[in-house]
Amino acid sequence: MDILTWLLVPIVNLDLLALIAVGTFAGIYVGAIPGLSVTMAVSILISFTFSWDVYPALALMIGIYMGGVYGGSRTAILLNIPGAPSAIATALDGYPMAQKGLAGEAIGIVTVVSFIGGFIGIFALAAFAPTISDFAIRFQPRDYMMLGMLGILLVGSLSGGSLVKGIFAGAFGIAIGAVGMDPLTFTERFTFDIPAMRQGVSFIAVMIGMFGISEGLMQLHTIKATAVKQKIGRIIPSWASVRRHLPLGAQTSAIGTVIGALPGTGGDIAALMAYDHARRVTKNPEVPFGKGAIQGLVAPETANNAAVGGAFIPMLTLGIPGDAVTAIMIGALFIHGLNPGPLLMTSQPDMFWFIVSALGIANCFMLIFGLTGIRFFVKVVEMPRTVLLPVILLLSIVGAYAVNNSLSDVYWMLGFGVFGYFLRLYGYPLAPVILGVIMSRLLDDNWRRAIISDREELDRLFMGILSSPLSLALFTAVVLIFVSKTPLWGLIFRKKG
Repeated sequence: MDILTWLLVPIVNLDLLALIAVGTFAGIYVGAIPGLSVTMAVSILISFTFSWDVYPALALMIGIYMGGVYGGSRTAILLNIPGAPSAIATALDGYPMAQKGLAGEAIGIVTVVSFIGGFIGIFALAAFAPTISDFAIRFQPRDYMMLGMLGILLVGSLSGGSLVKGIFAGAFGIAIGAVGMDPLTFTERFTFDIPAMRQGVSFIAVMIGMFGISEGLMQLHTIKATAVKQKIGRIIPSWASVRRHLPLGAQTSAIGTVIGALPGTGGDIAALMAYDHARRVTKNPEVPFGKGAIQGLVAPETANNAAVGGAFIPMLTLGIPGDAVTAIMIGALFIHGLNPGPLLMTSQPDMFWFIVSALGIANCFMLIFGLTGIRFFVKVVEMPRTVLLPVILLLSIVGAYAVNNSLSDVYWMLGFGVFGYFLRLYGYPLAPVILGVIMSRLLDDNWRRAIISDREELDRLFMGILSSPLSLALFTAVVLIFVSKTPLWGLIFRKKG
């Protein structure tokens, strides 16, 4: 059989086609509900599909994965509650557009650029998998540690110019992520001898509280305000609008693909780095970033969807998961007697090209389903606040409880919601807190690995950074972010006149 035949398998088989469609549709709405993560949905599916043939099982999981990454943007735009961590950056400009009555336009452009970004990531998977994997495998523990620091600093720089507040928020998130039992020494960290804290704090509960509950509390300030009437006359964006943002979309899709191919990263980091890139390269935007800039939607949504294809690259060529979902899929492949890794493309090339084809089909279904149901979704933000606030609270409680079926997560969510409310009042950004919680384990583990690999000598660690071009580039980027926020930088690069 040749490559074309393998690519056609999920297209000519109507059962597989239907499973991809059902998975994509379900994924969009699972991704749109805070707390019902794609990771959770795929992990649950394994228990139902382990007795299936491998093609149908993968078809359903791939559909849910592709649809779920896109679906997180829905509630991010309409309610300022990201349905998934990869939609955190989308909320920064999507929600302000909804407040202006442009929710339909925002969802429309997000759907189209997500489709474009998804195909760029899939193309990279098909064409450059070995090359990108060779690049990803060069990352040392110190590089992953600095990549995590870079991600937090980048999102911290989105805090309206105050890097200090951004760093504080990110550091607070890292501390929250460290709560619980130390995975190496099994000692308690930040538990204060409270048994309930030994299992740590769910980042889903933190995310829903920070964005959902705090938003509800902020809305109390304008409880009597008239709901914004959404303009939904044109949902599908014009070709001129799409073409105008294609260069930026191509750049951020490349960022998403590369970041997605780095094991343990994923679409959330890709989206935030792409958003920061858009802010740096966009000169004189029609609307400022954070106030409803279209570029603020194009960048993260192309990146997080391109990261889907990127995440499969290390999974299929190295046997290393690109993110949490592909980690679960590796388990599914093992259950079905397959061994993802360097030999997969040579011993079972049909599986590689089936996955590529299934991703492409799911991306097409995402475009179709994504452009339907928008008129129903935008009605959410047209509801009176006296109705909308209880809905936000209910969604937040259900989403937090659904993670582990635990009331303690609900209490955490409510507590962080109140804390997030006060952070907003005093101008502290929320996104670095969430990213800090997510990145805490990556920073902790790779710091220890870096120290152990360098024989517990810090001077060896720093010499390793200076001697490696990749490490030096990341270290330089971290330093430049610090320096760029100092008065000295403004004096050096201040424009004349």
